[in-house]
Amino acid sequence: MQQIRIDELVATHARVLSARLQAHREQLYPPDARKQIRRFTSGEVARLIGVNDGYLRKLHRDGRGPEPEIGSNGRRFYSTEDIRALREMLEEGAKSPGQYLPGRREGDHLQVITVINFKGGSAKTTTAAHMAQKCALDGYRVLAIDLDPQASLSALHGVQPELDLEDGGTLYDAIRYEDPLPFRDLIRPTYVAGLDLVPGNLDLMEFEHDTPRVLANRSALSSPFFTRIGEVLATVEADYDLVIIDCPPQLGFLTMAALSAATAVLVTIHPQMLDMMSMCQFLLMTSDLLGVVADAGGDMTYDWFRYLVTRYEPGDGPQNQMVGFMRSLFGDYVLTNEVLKSTAISDAGMTKQTLYEVEKGNFTRSTYERAIESLDAVNAEVGTLIQEAWGR
Repeated sequence: MQQIRIDELVATHARVLSARLQAHREQLYPPDARKQIRRFTSGEVARLIGVNDGYLRKLHRDGRGPEPEIGSNGRRFYSTEDIRALREMLEEGAKSPGQYLPGRREGDHLQVITVINFKGGSAKTTTAAHMAQKCALDGYRVLAIDLDPQASLSALHGVQPELDLEDGGTLYDAIRYEDPLPFRDLIRPTYVAGLDLVPGNLDLMEFEHDTPRVLANRSALSSPFFTRIGEVLATVEADYDLVIIDCPPQLGFLTMAALSAATAVLVTIHPQMLDMMSMCQFLLMTSDLLGVVADAGGDMTYDWFRYLVTRYEPGDGPQNQMVGFMRSLFGDYVLTNEVLKSTAISDAGMTKQTLYEVEKGNFTRSTYERAIESLDAVNAEVGTLIQEAWGR
C-alpha cells in the first residue's frame, strides 16, 4: 500500500477548498464578489429607530431625510446608510440626548467587549457577528475585530482570508513586536453602515510564536504583550462607541491581551454536560493566567461579565436542567435571555450571512421570528449593560 505524505495531501485539499470557496463567493455575490446587505422595509426601520411607520411616511412626504427605494407595490425600502442618516437627523431634534444615537457622550469610555469560550461549537462567532451588526443598526459606531486565526467572523463579512489578505491586514500587523503598522491602516468598512472590521487569518498565530521569544529576551520588549491590543485601540478610540472582539477558542497570548484590553466579557456556553466541563477547565485556567497578568500590572477590572446560553432548545429536558444549574450557581451573571438553536441561523450561515442580512421570506415565518426575537432580546440585554456602564 502506497503511503501518503500528509503535508502534500493537506496542501492539495486546502488549494482545492479555497478555489471552491472563491467560486462559491463569486456565484453568491457577482460581479465583483463583494457582499451587500439587503434593504430594510419601512416597518423594520421604524421598529429599529423607535418611531411608527406613519411618521417615516410623513418624513418622506415632507422631503425630509434620505430618499427610500420605492418598490413596485409602493413599499419603501431603506439601506443601512439611510437608517444611519435618519437617526442623525432625528437626533438633532430629540428631546433627550441619545434617543436615536445611543453611543458615547463626553466622558464615556470606549466599550471593548470580548466574546470568548475555550470550546468550539459554542456559537461564539455567531454571537459576535450578530451583536456587532445589531449594535450598528441600533446607531452605535462599532469596530469588530476578528482575533480568531480561523477567521469565521471575517468570512461572514465577505472576506476570504487566504485570498483577500495575502499581504497581511490583520491585527497582528499592528501589535507585532517589530515594525508594527498603524492600526488605522488595517480597518476596513463593511457593507453595514456604522460597522468597521479588522479581519483575521493565520498570521495571528505569529503573535503566539513571537511572544515567548520576546519574553525570553526582555530587552526587546517595548511594552508587555498584554497591553498591546489596548494600546492600538487607544489610537482610534474617538472613532467608535464599541469594539467587539471575537477571540480564538484557546487561552493564548492573543486572548489574554484581548481580556486585558476589555471593559466587558461575554462567555458563550452551550448547555450540555461536556461543554460545562470544558468551561470549568477554561475558567480555572483563565483565573490562574489572568492573575499572573494582573500581578504584572495588567488591568483585569471590567464593567460587566456575563454568561450567554447559546444553541438553546427549550424543549430539551437535559438542556433545561443545565440552564437551571447555571442560573442557580451564577445568578445574575447569566444573561436572562438565551440564543435559541434555529435552522434559520444555521441556514443563513450557509450563505455566509447573519439573520439580520437574510431575506426573511426565505424561511418559514414562525422559524425566522423565533430566531430573530431571541437574538434581538439578547442584544437588547447587552445594550442595557452598555448603557449602564456609561451611567445611564
